Amino acid sequence: MSVLSKRLNNTSIRSRLLLTIFMGIILMSTIMIYITRMVNISLNSVGNSYITNIELQDYGTLLTGTEKAMEEYVQYRTFEAIDSYYQFKAKTESKEMSFALKPSLDRIQMQEYKVRRLVESLLYYTNLTVSAKRANNLTSTNENFEAAVGCYGVLSSALEKLNMMYFTQNAEVYENNRQKIAAANRNSVILIICVSLLVLSFAYIVVRNITEPLVEISEVAHRVAERDFDVPLFERDTYDEIGNICRAFNRMIISIREYIDTIWEKAIHENELREREIEMTALYKDAQLRALQGQINPHFLFNTLNTGAQLAMMESADKTCYFLEQTADFYRYNIQQIDQDSTIKDELQILDKYIYIMKVRFGARFKFEIKEDPATCDCPMPSMILQPLVENCLKHGLRDVAKGGIVKIEIKKCTDCIKILISDNGCGIPEAQRKHILYDQNQGIGLSNVLNRLRLYFRSDNVFDIQENPEGQGTLFIIRIPNV
Repeated sequence: MSVLSKRLNNTSIRSRLLLTIFMGIILMSTIMIYITRMVNISLNSVGNSYITNIELQDYGTLLTGTEKAMEEYVQYRTFEAIDSYYQFKAKTESKEMSFALKPSLDRIQMQEYKVRRLVESLLYYTNLTVSAKRANNLTSTNENFEAAVGCYGVLSSALEKLNMMYFTQNAEVYENNRQKIAAANRNSVILIICVSLLVLSFAYIVVRNITEPLVEISEVAHRVAERDFDVPLFERDTYDEIGNICRAFNRMIISIREYIDTIWEKAIHENELREREIEMTALYKDAQLRALQGQINPHFLFNTLNTGAQLAMMESADKTCYFLEQTADFYRYNIQQIDQDSTIKDELQILDKYIYIMKVRFGARFKFEIKEDPATCDCPMPSMILQPLVENCLKHGLRDVAKGGIVKIEIKKCTDCIKILISDNGCGIPEAQRKHILYDQNQGIGLSNVLNRLRLYFRSDNVFDIQENPEGQGTLFIIRIPNV
């Protein structure tokens, strides 16, 4: 049953409707043919109920004709009479009546047996009478004639009695047939009602299987029209028109959800970018303020340095003038790049100025080595990144080194990134402090500031690392700029 139902569900709606109509027509036609046949059988039974009375009456007419023709021949001895006698006799003998051949306990069969014997006697005596008359044997004619007439009288009474028996029997048969017809009519009505209910039930099931999914689709479509996309998907595995609509609707709902998710993710991403931009701005300002020692107005300091450089030039203090110009250029870079991206080339140039200032300050105490790859000069990066790292090497790594301190800056291009390596041969960095800098992103000063700005700029957590110097003691800072 489930297999049949599954096959029906996989057929088209038009095929199911046509199948329903066809089944209804076939069943109703079968019922009408059955009812018509039953009515014909019943009518034939009713029509045949009194056929025995009719046949017996016809048979009695032939016997009467035979007896009358015999009497006419005996009285008038005409050719027409003898011819009529033989004709009636021949018809009587050719008339086959299904009378009982032997005595029986059944009243009708016993009466039929009596009639049969009386008919035989009648024909016997009439034949003797005609033969004697034709032989002009008057005595034999009279004797046989009287016997034939007497036999005919008894036969007439027997035929009438048998006819009444047939009538009574046929009346009972007629009543039985009438009851059968009434029962057949009742059964036909019941059968028509049952078949009609069956057809209606099948039609209801077919229509329900068609309309229920449509109602469900209508409700879901109404919810979607009300901008409610959190609707369940249709679980219909049929391949009819309804199944195709459900699958198409599921694809539409999934596409809408994916589109909404994409918009939502894009909005979240844009919000994160705005937050990162705000955070980057704050970090840039923090780095700028730290570079200018926080409390000094950068414009005032820049103008003061320019004034000092002009004064040194007027006094012919060339070294002092150059020193002040380098310092002014350093702070000018900080002021101009506060909200702008930089490049590796720009960072190296400002780092050169910072190194010059440190050499003037510390003399030959520290040595600086720079190796750069010209192919990396135009690579973009945040500003004020390299200088804080070199400053950290001098301020912390080499603070206890009186002589022989070395700071190395190496820039090289690798397969998947550009590496900037800054190392010193100082005291190194404790592991706890290293983890604190790398993993505590809430810190906003020093190395944590550089780390956060790099991660925000390149959107990668693997952009910065702190390791032990592989060449010996000291610290190694690694910046990995992804290749774009």
